[in-house]
Parts: sequence; C-alpha cells; structure tokens
Amino acid sequence: MSFLELASSRYSVRSFKAQPIEPETLAQVLEAGRIAPTAHNDQPQRIMVISGPDDLVKIDECTPCRFKAPTVLMVCYDRDACWKRKFDGADSGEVDSAIVTTHLMLAAQDAGLGTCWVMFFDPVKLRENFTLPENIIPVALLPVGYPADDAVPAKFHEQRLPLDSLLI
Repeated sequence: MSFLELASSRYSVRSFKAQPIEPETLAQVLEAGRIAPTAHNDQPQRIMVISGPDDLVKIDECTPCRFKAPTVLMVCYDRDACWKRKFDGADSGEVDSAIVTTHLMLAAQDAGLGTCWVMFFDPVKLRENFTLPENIIPVALLPVGYPADDAVPAKFHEQRLPLDSLLI
C-alpha cells in the first residue's frame, strides 16, 4: 500500500473490539512514535500505555471518548526536554507531540489497528489520576485497538477542501 493509500484509509475509529493488542504489534506502533522527528531531535515525547482495567476506568473519568478501546496511548511531552525557539522562547512540545501522535496513528493503521485522536479530556483530572509531574504535559489520548465489525468513518470523513484552497 502506498503512503497516500495508507493515509487515506485511516479514519477515526469510535467503536473497538475487546480484543487485546498483541505485545509485538503494540511495540511496532510505539517504535513509530520513538523514531518520529522532533525539533532539534530533542525527543521530548513521553508516551504512557494504558491498558489495565483500573487505569482504563481512570481514563473514562477524564473523557467520554475512549470508545471501549482496550488500550489508550497518552501522548505527552516533557516541558524540560523540548527545544526552545531563541526568538520568543516558544517550545516545541505540542508540535513534537502532534508529529509523534500522527506517526502512532499511521503505524497503527498499517498494523490493522484503529485509532482516534482525542483532545477532549480534562487535563487536571488526567494529571491527578495518573500522577503526572508538572513538567509532563498531556497533549493527546489515542484510543487504539481492533476496529469493531460495525466501525465506519464519520459521514464527513471524505469531505476534503480542494488543494488550491489550502495553499497561500
């Protein structure tokens, strides 16, 4: 499958099977996040793998958007480890985390898994439930697993603006 076919076939899965992800498959997905490019190659990404029943309840307390996935990847960055732009002090953490999350999603798709990028979560509750230190900033939750047999893309998934309207 070409990259464009892979990227086009990926959609936000909102219905998962209870089937656990094989450790070697999850390792392959996580490796894609490890090798993702980051600013200055500082690699500030920190990924928490959440799959235990008690921890999944903790996720459900923070968001209604787990969609019964058997595993959730919490993508964060270490504020103390990311690159800082010298002109204004802006740090690369959110952008680096977004790149990492994209790699994770596409690797999951390539492995036959589904994902849904979730930014709809209570960051205070998430920090509290998982005892995150102050320097670790959560950016995305990525429910991941095998799509349910009835999982389909959202009705607006195929709606894309024409390329010329995106170019400036």
